[in-house]
Amino acid sequence: MTERQRSVLRMVVKSFIDTAGPVGSKYLKKEFELGMSSATIRSTMSDLETMGFLGHPYTSAGRVPTDLGYQAFVGQLMEAAVLEEREKRIMQNELVDALNDTQALIKESSRLLARLAQMLGVVLSPRMDKGVLQRLEIVPVASDSVLFVISVEGGHVRTILMKIESDLKRSQLDKLVPLLNERLVGLTLDEIRRTCVPRIKDLANDDTGVIQLILNRSSDLFTEEPQSRTVQFDGTTYMLSQPEFSNSAPLRDLIEFLDDESLVVRLMEDDLSHPPGRARIQIGCNTGNRKSEQFLERISIVTAPYIRSNMRGTIGVIGPTRMNYARAVALVEGMATLMSISGSHNNLA
Repeated sequence: MTERQRSVLRMVVKSFIDTAGPVGSKYLKKEFELGMSSATIRSTMSDLETMGFLGHPYTSAGRVPTDLGYQAFVGQLMEAAVLEEREKRIMQNELVDALNDTQALIKESSRLLARLAQMLGVVLSPRMDKGVLQRLEIVPVASDSVLFVISVEGGHVRTILMKIESDLKRSQLDKLVPLLNERLVGLTLDEIRRTCVPRIKDLANDDTGVIQLILNRSSDLFTEEPQSRTVQFDGTTYMLSQPEFSNSAPLRDLIEFLDDESLVVRLMEDDLSHPPGRARIQIGCNTGNRKSEQFLERISIVTAPYIRSNMRGTIGVIGPTRMNYARAVALVEGMATLMSISGSHNNLA
């Protein structure tokens, strides 16, 4: 793009974000000091349309950004937004009580992010593979079933119900569980999965069958399946206030999308090579899910990884492609930084 084309594209995207309506040359000339005539602006917009950066909804309308136009905007033309000091204080004050409880923090951060961004605030629970075992509990729940409660540092808990052949007694577990904790606490779940055989095989002669069950099912116990990760979202009413979702069909698509938790998890999953606290933008998402295809084409997702006690989760906002990307990036990165704990609490200074 030429500098003129870059300038016009920037103003079209900004105007469409603000107005939600097609943008014409007369509007741009009136609202911005572009130093061009309406005819020059109109010609430049036509060139941008030919290049695929702008679309033309109907004959007499102005232009609207395409996904390619948004991508060019966020990649080259967008000015960074800075959070106000007031917003930083709100984020710190409202989350401070939940910083030591991952579950509470996930709930509060999704609610607060939705309110500040006026979009869907979504938080994906941390991956537990790198979590450090804090405590293992084993609870008999029936004559042939036992519940494993795996607590890791940072306040995250995973529960797994398994069948067992022997009839367990509480007194037997009271002797066995401390031995397991003595050998496994302080290791990551990934380390336990890979090394539990040499660590606990000498205990396998117990008559409870629990040790053998752990040895046989260590992959199930200490490996987290993608579908086991949970999604917390808030702010549906903010999405419903957007013009893009005011009609019944988009509203129905939104509800179906939120009901498909596995799809939301896939969209929120981050690239493990992506730096924590740095935002990633997906515009007009496409996963090959035909049921949600039309809806996904109308939304964008801004996410950033956060770290909790060595475990990596994702926080983000979901909104229409016509979102204020700069502000979304600032909010998501600020929240991810605040949620992350590495030895001591971070702040947004």
